[in-house]
Amino acid sequence: MPDLVKGCDLILGNEEDAEKEFGIKPEGFDVENTAGEIDQTRFESVGRQLMAKFPRCKKVAITLRGSISASHNTWGGVLWDGKTLHQSRRYDITHIVDRVGGGDSFMGGLIYGELVYKDDKKALEFAAAASALKHTIIGDYNRVTVSEVEALMSGSGSGRVSR
Repeated sequence: MPDLVKGCDLILGNEEDAEKEFGIKPEGFDVENTAGEIDQTRFESVGRQLMAKFPRCKKVAITLRGSISASHNTWGGVLWDGKTLHQSRRYDITHIVDRVGGGDSFMGGLIYGELVYKDDKKALEFAAAASALKHTIIGDYNRVTVSEVEALMSGSGSGRVSR
């Protein structure tokens, strides 16, 4: 993996990927003791360490899953650009239908957001919302539309019908 990653401008993954592949852990974080509450600021250290290890990298995005139970997780992410730690809204997903593909939809959403919005914070929010919605869909393919993701980004997330 290091040989592939050394050519990347953007590194995408989760805290487990960073630890298992590169021996990089977030400072002061224990995944086994979150109770669904994850302090996103702990992950700036992962971004810093990855950028130091891979100098070509300009941005690091990390998905953050707080596991309360198999059907109840918190979900969000961070993006470190070398100066600022952008933090997404935290979603409380109480009735997970299928979490397979959740990370992939986050990463696809982030790439889409970076290309379309050209704004790290908005791209990160798009990624988190797209992935939160994916948790409500059976299968590993995210079937939501851009407008559905943007509606969740700009709304309360209450599930109420917008008229």
